[in-house]
Amino acid sequence: MTGGYAFGPRVARDGVGFRLWAPAARTVELLLDRPLPMTRDADGWFAADVAGLGAGARYRFRIDGELDIADPASAFQPDDVFGASEVIDFASYRWRSEAWRGDSWRGRPWAEAVICELHVGAFTPQGTFRAAIDRLDHLAETGFTAIELMPVADFAGRWNWGYDGVLMFAPDHSYGRPEDLMALIDAAHARNLMVFLDVVYNHFGPEGNYLHRIAPPFFTEHRHTPWGAAIDYRVPQVRAFAVENALHWLDRYRFDGLRLDAVHAIVERGEPTMLEELSRRVGALARERGRLIHLVLEDDDNRASALDPGATVPVRKYRAQWNDDYHHAWHVTLTGESHGYYGDYADAPRRHLARTLASGFAYQGEPSRHRGMAPRGEDSGRLPPAAFVSFLQNHDQIGNRPHGDRLATCVPEDAQRAALAVTLLAPMPVLMFMGEEWGTQRPFPFFCDFQGELAEAVRQGRRREFAAAYGNLAEPVPDPLSMETFHSAKVDWPALQSPPHAARLALVRELLTIRRREIVPHFTDAAQRDAHADGAVITAQWRGSGGRALHLLANAGPDQAAVGAVRANGRSIWGGTPPDALPPWSVFWSVEEG
Repeated sequence: MTGGYAFGPRVARDGVGFRLWAPAARTVELLLDRPLPMTRDADGWFAADVAGLGAGARYRFRIDGELDIADPASAFQPDDVFGASEVIDFASYRWRSEAWRGDSWRGRPWAEAVICELHVGAFTPQGTFRAAIDRLDHLAETGFTAIELMPVADFAGRWNWGYDGVLMFAPDHSYGRPEDLMALIDAAHARNLMVFLDVVYNHFGPEGNYLHRIAPPFFTEHRHTPWGAAIDYRVPQVRAFAVENALHWLDRYRFDGLRLDAVHAIVERGEPTMLEELSRRVGALARERGRLIHLVLEDDDNRASALDPGATVPVRKYRAQWNDDYHHAWHVTLTGESHGYYGDYADAPRRHLARTLASGFAYQGEPSRHRGMAPRGEDSGRLPPAAFVSFLQNHDQIGNRPHGDRLATCVPEDAQRAALAVTLLAPMPVLMFMGEEWGTQRPFPFFCDFQGELAEAVRQGRRREFAAAYGNLAEPVPDPLSMETFHSAKVDWPALQSPPHAARLALVRELLTIRRREIVPHFTDAAQRDAHADGAVITAQWRGSGGRALHLLANAGPDQAAVGAVRANGRSIWGGTPPDALPPWSVFWSVEEG
């Protein structure tokens, strides 16, 4: 990678160079078998070169003779966040007599993205990178083209969703070693699967982070987020830390892309913004390596101006955004729920759904009641469908429910099938949450493994949150600190063999086969599209390559509905020929050749 890394150890033939940015420290010692003094420069960098040292060495930093800490840019923590850091040599992948098999892998086009989001610890009984390899064939055969790992950055404790990471360069030891993660990525590439990683640049976790002590400029007390003082990306070293972290995962581990968590909560971005700088540097890496690399946002602000899915390498922009509007409109349509942010869609959920099909976001500058009538979003109609990742469920929308329950437990089967038929055949990139492809009813509640006062604070915070959102619950909220809660989230693979789950998997496989054959080659960059809702009836049309047109006719409701003047055009690809009266929850797709 052009420019190298400022943070973390540098492994050379004759030894290892250590660096730490600690402007608030008076002295720093490198702890190996004995303390070694580190020299400081005017910018607060401490450095020490140790001859004869190599990969596998364990080290800590001692701050001002009183505090021993892990390296904030540690590549691996064998004994969790409070233990010693381990030097990892990324120059070669031969730690277990393995070598990259996928040296010829250059990625897949973004338009082909059908993503399975998964939590490494809950995806298999073992909860490891290596164990996940055994399920890749299932995903590839289902029709997925990518997996997306929830954050793996090292967190305190034995289990965690991943959004409490404090050592951002180190995969958590509970999932395996760095070479195990490399093996998973390599095995996915061998099956023509892309691998994305969810990364968090809006906050650090609450336990095991010492940046406030050694480098206060990381944060500003003038701007705040839900997690406390905001990270200050106006500071060059802070910006470099995040940008290098992105390059670390994409270059050293060969991830195919990143999903940036909740970028609306990155409130002190600097100028040019940290997001623009990160995209620019990743674009340079993609060109240098000759690879396709995809960056995706989660952004509650619906900033269409940040998106550019069509460019070979987006410059200072991002391929796509998770489209919460699409999910929320469907969720209200399917469940009738209207608490919290669902209230913004409760008046006309199918109208909001039609707008997401036609032009991306449902909110493109309109006032949001949930946000105190503040305007939300930008005009997104100019962007192609590839800019919007559609989903019916994800980790947030399942796990942030009191019991972590999935749609399969509260929505009738015919309604679920209709929502899947629309989602998987619409031209937008698709994301599903692990087990959704076969309709698992296993919950995915929130879980973490903190101790003491922090654990109790999390426990009480979740109870307050759900009391406000749901009122009196019939069953107690699962204890997020309990081992049982974590184990309850593990995917129940044996249930896949039961007839109902096998039938759901067959449905998803059929839909994704049609998607691969009929939709992806022609419609993901459709410049002209239109959609309308008339009661429960939704119609939509996309104009694609070669003059083709894709037509949708759906009854997104529980009652029979009249078609009216709308008729199917062209060749049916799903649902057959629609009758004059549409059955409840029925979906019809057709393609009109140019």
